[in-house]
Amino acid sequence: MNFGVIGYGYWGPNIVRNLTNLEDSRVVAIADSDPSARFRAQRAYPSVHVTPNASDVVSSTTIDAVAIVSPVWTHYELAKAALKNGKHIFVEKPFTTSSAQAEELIELALKRNLKIMVDHTFLFTGAVKKISQLVNDGSLGNLYYYDSMRVNLGLLQHDVNVLWDLAPHDLSIMDYLIKDNPEAVVATGEKHVNDYEDVAYMTLYFPGKIIAHINVNWLSPVKVRTTLIGGEKQMLVWNDLEADEKVRVYDRGVKTTTQEGLYKLLVNYRSGDMWAPRLEQVEALRQEMLYFVDCVTSGQEPFNNGHAGLRVVKMLEAATESLSKRGDLVYL
Repeated sequence: MNFGVIGYGYWGPNIVRNLTNLEDSRVVAIADSDPSARFRAQRAYPSVHVTPNASDVVSSTTIDAVAIVSPVWTHYELAKAALKNGKHIFVEKPFTTSSAQAEELIELALKRNLKIMVDHTFLFTGAVKKISQLVNDGSLGNLYYYDSMRVNLGLLQHDVNVLWDLAPHDLSIMDYLIKDNPEAVVATGEKHVNDYEDVAYMTLYFPGKIIAHINVNWLSPVKVRTTLIGGEKQMLVWNDLEADEKVRVYDRGVKTTTQEGLYKLLVNYRSGDMWAPRLEQVEALRQEMLYFVDCVTSGQEPFNNGHAGLRVVKMLEAATESLSKRGDLVYL
């Protein structure tokens, strides 16, 4: 497969590197409006055509698929042009800036029999694969909560708030692990440095009494990437910054019974062993790009397709509405 890549800023070089190293793909063109980015791309890949014009990529007759690794406000127009020119598309998260845009792109791809994949890279990590296995095989029991803290100092964005920048990681993971769609969203936050919220908190209510909470922050003095998932049978902690034992599973929980004849709730706490499962040691992005190539060549529909991207965008839209109303409950 011949690829064109639009955007060679922060994430673009990783996309190009992985596509170049796959046996069944080749990068033939890179587009970026920034001269310094083009210089870096040309120096790293002398044989690749480097251009300031994204239109050169989407209209090229030699390109089969386009990776769009540019600011979110550019995704819709670039993706639409690529699809209209018969290209499969791989789009950096979040998919689009609105659900209406996402729905239009999904319909266009369906009409032209083209694949859409949204870059939900964490779904391909060893940690999330193992957590998914533990959820699906019933090891955790019925889920109670998903609680994530994703904070660091920077990188402040100038076109989206911290929810649109950092929360898609957790929203895509929740969408993958929790099969039901959320029923309602609450979001609060504040702007300190520019016109976009740099600190925000998002709560989602799912069917079956599952509650999820996301803390995202560009103004933290330390970097934290920690997620707690609580289930009826077992609970786990995922610390993505740990070199070893990123996932730890705890045989701990609470069991309640009512003593017969008394209006008294008896609470029993269970504190068992902790164990750290062995995780697959892979580069997630390489696995994702390989999966994209496989889906295009085989015709298989990727699980992180346009519909998955749309679901995340809908959650972000609801959070944005709640933010504007200073924490009102917004139903999806």
